[in-house]
Amino acid sequence: MISLYRLTTKIACLCCLFCVQGWVLEGIPQTREEALSLQEAGVAPNHVVLLEAPDAVLIERSQGKRIDPVTGDVYHVTFIWPEDKEVVQRLERQKTVSEEQLVAQLMQHHREVHALRKTYRNCLKGIDADQPHVDVFDQVLTYILSRHCSVAPHTPRVLLFGPPGSGKSLQAKLISQKYNIVNLCCGELLEAVSADVTNMGELIKPYLESGQQVPDSMVLQILTERLSRLDCTTRGWVLHGFPRDLEQAEKLQESNFIPSRVFFLEMTDDVAIERVTLRSIDPVTGEKYHSLYKPAPSPEVQTRLQFNPKDSEAQLLRQLKEYWANASSLQDLYPEAVHINADQDPHTVFESLESRLVGRLQNDA
Repeated sequence: MISLYRLTTKIACLCCLFCVQGWVLEGIPQTREEALSLQEAGVAPNHVVLLEAPDAVLIERSQGKRIDPVTGDVYHVTFIWPEDKEVVQRLERQKTVSEEQLVAQLMQHHREVHALRKTYRNCLKGIDADQPHVDVFDQVLTYILSRHCSVAPHTPRVLLFGPPGSGKSLQAKLISQKYNIVNLCCGELLEAVSADVTNMGELIKPYLESGQQVPDSMVLQILTERLSRLDCTTRGWVLHGFPRDLEQAEKLQESNFIPSRVFFLEMTDDVAIERVTLRSIDPVTGEKYHSLYKPAPSPEVQTRLQFNPKDSEAQLLRQLKEYWANASSLQDLYPEAVHINADQDPHTVFESLESRLVGRLQNDA
């Protein structure tokens, strides 16, 4: 296992090189931890190739290697043998690990490769390496010459702001589905982390269970770790539910997660109250209803509908007061933000969002 110091130093050197030209990286990462460290440093590959072969073939290849000490060329007693007799005479057995050590290394690889597959699942291709090396090269070259990117015209990093009931969750879902970018709701992310048996999950669980606000430092740590993952760095993201105030927004910027688009979904408090306090859910089917916009289809369903205590008018008024207390300073921080009228059909709102999401701004990279 590579040490943290050596890994950090190696990543720093790689970043210097990668800024100048393209690159092919081999030998790292070998574990998910190394892959995440690379991502956090901004090293995100466009293509990842996993060369696969049976263990018996790999052991045979390793044990049969020979090296030319003059040219440094590598040969193999079975697969690649030089025609020049002089070269054959000076070939030396390459210093390799024993078969027992190689088996141990292969077992370690098999333990790690599943996590690596998940980490790079959006840009990874497995290729059968148990075939002539020319054929392997052709398949690898064909893959890396292909383009793999979001259908959006640039990598979007979108922030959605708006009062409760403005439709942030729905619009984020629509954007995510159409452009294949990552939909991140801060509240849902915290719930998912608290459900995991991890140190951070155990730390934030008491706050969520008691209804208290999770400390900003913990939220930021969880959120930046998620934004650093490969799917976010390569496909883009749409974030809602954070930041809620100027201090949180500044900390997000200091962490170098700067949105390329910011939208404020605007509506009056009266509309917010109408939208939120009249909504309910069917505990049997999970279907959501609204007394005005989507009433229950039958008296039977109507009688079993449940209302979330968080949607009470008193609770909503507190949330609205908090939102408007911070909205002005957030708007000042994002002077190029786009303001969208959210008091209209959701698909009309989405069309307005999309027109500004697709159109490139002058300062886009």
